[in-house]
Amino acid sequence: MKNYLQPIAKGFLFIRSLGVTPGMDEYEKRKLAVFNILNFFGALSGIIIPVAGLFNHDNLPALAWIVACSPAIISMLVLISNRMGRPERAKMIYFTFYPVITSLVYASGLDLGIELFFVFYGVLAVFLLKKIANVLLSLTLSMALYFSVYAVWHNFHFQLSLSNYSFFLFNHFLAAIFIFLSLYLFKKENHGYQSGLLNKNVELENKNREIEQQRLDILQKALQLEKQHTELQELDGLKNKLFSIISHDLRAPMYALRDLFRNIQKYDLPGDEIRLMIPDVVSDLNYTTGLMENLLQWAKSQMQANATKPQLIDINAMIKEVTQLLRLQAESKRVYLETKTDAPIYIYADRDMINLVLRNLLSNAIKFTPEEGKIYIGAQPSDEAHVKVFVQDTGTGMNAETLKKINECNYFTTKGTANESGTGIGLMLCKEFLAKNGGHMHVESERGKGSVFSFVLPGQE
Repeated sequence: MKNYLQPIAKGFLFIRSLGVTPGMDEYEKRKLAVFNILNFFGALSGIIIPVAGLFNHDNLPALAWIVACSPAIISMLVLISNRMGRPERAKMIYFTFYPVITSLVYASGLDLGIELFFVFYGVLAVFLLKKIANVLLSLTLSMALYFSVYAVWHNFHFQLSLSNYSFFLFNHFLAAIFIFLSLYLFKKENHGYQSGLLNKNVELENKNREIEQQRLDILQKALQLEKQHTELQELDGLKNKLFSIISHDLRAPMYALRDLFRNIQKYDLPGDEIRLMIPDVVSDLNYTTGLMENLLQWAKSQMQANATKPQLIDINAMIKEVTQLLRLQAESKRVYLETKTDAPIYIYADRDMINLVLRNLLSNAIKFTPEEGKIYIGAQPSDEAHVKVFVQDTGTGMNAETLKKINECNYFTTKGTANESGTGIGLMLCKEFLAKNGGHMHVESERGKGSVFSFVLPGQE
């Protein structure tokens, strides 16, 4: 069955596509398809009706037979014109010959019951003709012929209703069928056209959303690139500054150690003089080893950005450990260290990172505290989930400008109360390591009244 329907479907598509050109818009193609289908059925009826009349032996006037055959001739001319790519000429043939032939029937005194076709021609004119002037002209022609030859003239010497009433009814029925078919086809094609527009609108909206999303993605990537560019510039500036500071601060203790050994070798210095020079060299070397350790930890943190290993730590025990480690440095300056540690207090953080933070903060406090000064270091619960650790000194303190530099992570060389050097790298590491462990650092200081460095970390989980 499917094989039989395929030729019919291909033929139907061929009829629909007569006269369609690539330059036509979708709506015009659909209207032309309806026009072709109506003319196809018109040609078919122009063949079937006369044949049926011949077999029925109807005694109709010769003009009636001409009228019965005219749809086949006119519709075939229309389809041929469309096939040749002349749709405008086809419409002119249709809207001229059909009304005129129909009016000639009634003007000749024949009432064949085909007056409804005048309405049909008017309906088609509204849907098929583009220009309003052409629509009005076609409507005027159809209605003028209808009123003049049917409503006004009304002088018929032959009435099909008296000769063959069934044929008379069939003509009315056929006209009604054509009117209904044309309206149905136009409605269907219009619905299909609107559905196509809606689908295209949906596709356009989807594409617009995709384009907007792509624009936002590009904008976001551009912002990320700009941010990365800014960060790279800052890192490059930091690198240059660090190398400048490091090259300056490492040179001095290395030269001091070299000069010490050169003098010992060259001048055969006595032990008393050597012992006098050693404390300064040791102090410089202590600073250098602290600087190198900080640099190594900083480099390690840059290469292993997320390599934290949090664990439970008794922070009071670590404070005692760090205090013991730096006690000699404090005693050499006669700075008193006091630990405010009682029962164990646990934090959840990376042991090595927090140990370095404590060492740097305590070492800085010693460096900027004069002789006979005091440093207090301890820990206490901040709230139910956090622990606060503090290092408080009675040292030189800082002015607002220095505090601003620290808060903005600007690294600079400073001298301690015993002329000790510093770069600020230690504080940079402290802030970075605390951030990686979910903490933050807070600084309070006033010039001449000491400083308090404190940080808060998550407590025992």
